[in-house]
Amino acid sequence: MHPPSPQARIVLLGTGGTIAATAGRASALTDYSVTEDITAMLDAVPGAHELADIQCEQVFNVDSSELTGAMVLRLARRIEALTRDPMVDGIVVTHGTDTLEETAFLLHLTIHSPKAIVLVGAMRPASALSADGPLNLYNALSLAAHPDSRGCGILLMMNDQILAARYATKSHTTRVDAFNAIGPGALGWISQGVPHIVQGLTHATLPAFTLKGMSKAPRVDIIYDHQGAGAHLYEASIAAGARGIVIAGTGNGSLSPGAHKGGALARRKGLMCVRSSRVPYGEVGARDTDARTGLICSHGLNPQQSRILLMLALANDLDQAAIQARFKAC
Repeated sequence: MHPPSPQARIVLLGTGGTIAATAGRASALTDYSVTEDITAMLDAVPGAHELADIQCEQVFNVDSSELTGAMVLRLARRIEALTRDPMVDGIVVTHGTDTLEETAFLLHLTIHSPKAIVLVGAMRPASALSADGPLNLYNALSLAAHPDSRGCGILLMMNDQILAARYATKSHTTRVDAFNAIGPGALGWISQGVPHIVQGLTHATLPAFTLKGMSKAPRVDIIYDHQGAGAHLYEASIAAGARGIVIAGTGNGSLSPGAHKGGALARRKGLMCVRSSRVPYGEVGARDTDARTGLICSHGLNPQQSRILLMLALANDLDQAAIQARFKAC
């Protein structure tokens, strides 16, 4: 492993989230508000400036549940611009954990750069006992400054683990080890402030889309299937102007009669529909009936990842066959 370079030039982008939040008492782990800007967050991390030359920038400062497609595209464009700056060696983004994996996956699909791009958050607010944000941020900066992080794609740094954005998901509501990588596991870890990357991505390492010419994020809804489901949610989605629907089906992407009816109605109205699964582990297998019913198989993508990919595909005006090919490639 190479030692981290103290000369690395890192841009630290703040977007808000729990890592930037405080509550009224130290024991409170809920009912907090985003209060800290990115400069104050960095000042709370001892030794951070010894890791790299760090420039702070506040993109926005909100809870990640408030983020919209337009806001995430704005963040992605800023990151893309920074990757083209020869004075920037790496980028760290602080982000709320509720939708961290969604932003990370969009960046995975759109950012073309070997430079280190690391997303980081916290499960406990900055005011809490044993707040995890300062150490997570220190580790993220250490990772972004380290030469071994180049060419690894979009990374998440949480709870000492280095995760690939393609596989990272939040799997616990409150614990500091809430994030893991379904499938290949972590790419590596941080030990005593030093990154150790022991494996790379096995596939899907190249971004599938470009941000150039993408003016807005088309509306794509996720509808959760269940016993006795009806078609009324599909009718509401169509009426709201959605251009696509991801069905979080049961088991291996199985659909209830109501979901079949709703999906068929949506397809007749010109919407693209993806058949995914609410089950966290395993891939959704393609079926012979998909072509006849006009459904796109999500393969290895969960519903929230499927929504991001479908949104980008629709923004690029891809047809059903091209969209299915993108899902299969991921």
